Amino acid sequence: MPFPIDRPRRLRRTPAIRALVRETHLQPSNFIFPLFVVEGEGIRKEIGAMPGNFQMSIDETVRECALIHSLGIGGVILFGIPKHKDEEASGAFDDEGIVQRAVRAIKREVPGLLVVTDVCNCEYTSHGHCGKIVDGDVDNDITLEWLAASAVSHARAGADIVAPSDMMDGRVAAIRDSLDESGFSHLPIMAYAAKYASSYYGPFREAAESAPQFGDRRTYQMDPANAREAMKEMALDLEEGADILMVKPALAYLDIIRQAYDRFEVPIAAYQVSGEFSQIVAAARLGWIDGERMMMESLTSIKRAGASIILTYFAKDAARLLQ
Repeated sequence: MPFPIDRPRRLRRTPAIRALVRETHLQPSNFIFPLFVVEGEGIRKEIGAMPGNFQMSIDETVRECALIHSLGIGGVILFGIPKHKDEEASGAFDDEGIVQRAVRAIKREVPGLLVVTDVCNCEYTSHGHCGKIVDGDVDNDITLEWLAASAVSHARAGADIVAPSDMMDGRVAAIRDSLDESGFSHLPIMAYAAKYASSYYGPFREAAESAPQFGDRRTYQMDPANAREAMKEMALDLEEGADILMVKPALAYLDIIRQAYDRFEVPIAAYQVSGEFSQIVAAARLGWIDGERMMMESLTSIKRAGASIILTYFAKDAARLLQ
């Protein structure tokens, strides 16, 4: 046999050639940056388990949003941390709640920035679970009423997209119906459609102050061993009116992202969660890895798997490198 005619290395020889034939392209507009909003003024408290991320008061959040917008990042997703919590998650659907006031402030000061709101109850309940507790477990159908009320409240405040993250059965239909009845039929729903009961969420519990006070969330979040079930969950959310389907976490579930991309003709989002972020940052600080290269490689893998939208705590750093 003669020496192979095909020489793939020809197309890897220089940075210019590699850029020319690159199949997967990241851009800042692909990213959504998560923000944690707290009561008060002038507050910018670093989250210990998530270096470079902060709990911020509304005024600081607005300033952060101006920077995010200037970097060309696609948008933000807001998580609210109220001053008071109760068993009914009343702060979640209060028109004067922390997220609702933050949305109004951002829209007033940075009107061109896309604002997504996380629709869940765990940050607002005294017990840290995602809904109404009945006989020691979350009651699915009562919780739907809370979620629908929260989504409508976020819509009234000016949210561009609502993103239910609770994994209750039927939540997308309940939210869609309530939005439509309230005059928000134009508002998209980005459903956390395949949200796994993952150990990668650990640092987020500190950020959102939302750790369950008893038990865990495995009766409503998905078993990490299941893939076909994820396709069922996504199909149900799509039938109920979801416009975007999300997989969470991302890196340990690239196969789920790919299956979703191949099967469903809607945008696929993926959430590169706190544990994925923190382990890269920690290893980089110890000098074990090249943090920038691993950050970009991980984000590229998520995009390559099929996610056109990536929720990531690396959004600002990655956007700066991509400029």
